[in-house]
Order: sequence, then structure tokens, then C-alpha cells
Amino acid sequence: MQLDPNHLSALRAVLHHGSFEAAAHALGVTPSAISQRIKALEDRTGIALVLRGVPCTGTAAGLRIAKHAEDIGLLEAQLARELALENGTAPVRLRIAVNADSLASWFIDAMAGTDGVLFDLLVDDQDHSADWLKRGEVSAAVTASTRPVPGFDAYPLGTLDYAATASPDFMARWFPDGVTPEAAAEAPCMIFNAKDRLQQQWLERNVAPRLSPPAHYLPSTQAFIEAAAAGLGWGMNPLSIIGEELHSGRLVPLIPDTILPVPLTWQVARVMAPALAEVTRSVQTSARRHLTQDR
Repeated sequence: MQLDPNHLSALRAVLHHGSFEAAAHALGVTPSAISQRIKALEDRTGIALVLRGVPCTGTAAGLRIAKHAEDIGLLEAQLARELALENGTAPVRLRIAVNADSLASWFIDAMAGTDGVLFDLLVDDQDHSADWLKRGEVSAAVTASTRPVPGFDAYPLGTLDYAATASPDFMARWFPDGVTPEAAAEAPCMIFNAKDRLQQQWLERNVAPRLSPPAHYLPSTQAFIEAAAAGLGWGMNPLSIIGEELHSGRLVPLIPDTILPVPLTWQVARVMAPALAEVTRSVQTSARRHLTQDR
């Protein structure tokens, strides 16, 4: 099936900006033109692609077709580079799934090392970011899985090392006799979201299995650090971004020398790998600089 590039651009703009009016402004056309292009694309495919609302969102098919349009843009940009036609070309948009702790600790450097790309990041747990690859909704992802998703190439990046930390006052209140199973079952912890199992993994490795302490849900890397320092609970924080807190004593480890290493892998669609080679190189360079290697 051959799809009109103008129709694809309209779909991408609507889903990115969230409204027909904003898409029209971005593309320099009227909202009526955007509406007509979306209708023509839906007539061509025979399925609904946009859920009209505030904001507008894509159906499963709409998201998949928008991703196809994104891939076309990346491949065309690669061709322009190979033919030395780069001057005047617009930046391409790249959709990537990445976990929040990588975004806060090392992935920004990888983004900064790449020119001509507008990043569209989907933040999800590293154990679940591969699901976005399987659904065909992203071109690449930082995952905790070393097994490549079918159709994707996998590049080991190193490990993001976590430590279970809390404030000294929290430790004195909840763990006066050390981190015993009884105390760990009562002391509040912090969880990023329902997918986050880092705290559970650390408890199973270092304290006892099947513990279910009360938990705060805080979907923010920085909030994890600040909440731990404020004595709200204990949580797993990346060592690479809490060095100052550990040095100053604002945070202390629950049990010394109990690092939880999380291996990370960069997975990229095989058909898109040549077009994303510069991004992959930048991701690998940043990972070598910030992640623990050769563990």
C-alpha cells in the first residue's frame, strides 16, 4: 500500500502536537487541510487512525503508521547524508524508549552527541521498554534484556549500579538494630511505579524473600533522592547521581557494599540500524563514560 507523504506528515503532526490546529500551524496549512488529509488517509487504510479529543491521540493503527512515517524520514535523512545533500534538510524525529534513571544519569549526553535529530522519548521501566519494540512503536530502546527482540540488534552498554539508601534519621528510626527482615517488612520504601521491582530484588538478595514493606509511589528520579534525604522512605538510587549525597552524609546505604547492578542494552531496529548509526555510536560513547563496564 502506497501512502501519500502529505497525509503521513499530517498524521504525525496531529499525534505529536495533540490537535488539528497545532498540526496545521506546524505544517503551515489550514486546519481544514489537516482534517482532509487525515480523512483521506483513514479512507485509504479503511481504519480509524486518530481519536479526536483533547488532546488528539492515535489508535493502535494510527501510532503504527505514524511510526512508519518516522522511519521514512530517518531513511531519507540517511540518503541525504550519503549523497551530500544535508544542507537545508529539516531535523528528523526519533522515538526511543528509555528508563527514567538512564535519562537522569547518562542518556542526555548521548542525545547531545547527535545532530539533526529531534528526540521523542517514552519513559518506561528498563524491564518493560522492550515491549515498546515488540509493538513497533519505537525505533530503539534502552532495555534490561540482553536477548534481542526479533528484528532488532542488541548492543551491551554496561551496568547502572544502584544502592539502597536512606537518611541517617530514617535509619535510626526504622533500623536501630540493623536491616533485619522484621524491620524491613515495616520500614516504608519508595517505588517508582507498579513496574518497578528494584527494591524487591534488593530485599530478596540481601535481606529476605517475599517481604512487602509499605511503599510510597514516586515516579521521579529526583523525587526518589529528595524523599530519601527527607526521611520519607528508603529506595534504590543510581550511584552515579547520588555521590554528593553519600559524601555529605545526607544519604547512607542500608547495608554497605550491597550494590544492585542492572545491565543495560541498546536495541535498535535492524532495518533502521544504518540510519541510526550515529545515534548508536553516541549512546555507546556516553554509556562507556557513565556506566560500569566489564562486570
